[in-house]
Amino acid sequence: MKRKNLITGCFILFAVGNFVSAFQFTADEIAQRGKWERFLKNAKIIKAEDIGEGITKPIRFYLELGNIQKSAVWKNPEGVQKGFKEGWEYEIAAYKLDQLLGLNMVPPTVERSYRLSKGSLQLWVELETSELERVEQDIPIPEDKVNCWQKAIYLARAFDSLIANIDRTQQNIRYTKDWRLVLIDHSRSFREKRVYTDQPFMENMACAKQCVFLNSRVFL
Repeated sequence: MKRKNLITGCFILFAVGNFVSAFQFTADEIAQRGKWERFLKNAKIIKAEDIGEGITKPIRFYLELGNIQKSAVWKNPEGVQKGFKEGWEYEIAAYKLDQLLGLNMVPPTVERSYRLSKGSLQLWVELETSELERVEQDIPIPEDKVNCWQKAIYLARAFDSLIANIDRTQQNIRYTKDWRLVLIDHSRSFREKRVYTDQPFMENMACAKQCVFLNSRVFL
């Protein structure tokens, strides 16, 4: 599995390179990640409310630090829930790996305790729609965004292969108003059994290769 992960990671790195695409966080947003990580760790919790969806029962925090106010999502699933192994630590690991690979598609995520329990806290990103809503409502991808959207989907699939994510539903593929893709919900990632790693590896290697091809066309 480690060798397969290394190969997939190399393809992702080659696909992304130094190319910051229109489907990723902007250069300004990327530059502010450290600021938001510190904010998430230190901001005062003004209000907490159940989001009302999801097996892991995420909570939305309303945070304040100085004159900055922002929301974030806190999760602390552990063990087996509804037949699946869950772990809040995987949310943080997915964010850190996203940073290392330069995908820049996972919002800033840190460890934060709440009511004596540890969990992951992820910056709330204002999102317009999900892939599920796009499909159900037959919302077309704008013509000038199709190329970037294709590359985003391929890279997301390759990333899921690398982290053995078994829960990339249409609901947790989200889009900003300008059709940049944001990946959330990684608590069912980093599986080790071959049933979770072998088949996705072969499928998503093809996705990573296709993204390399699409990226190369940008510069032709």
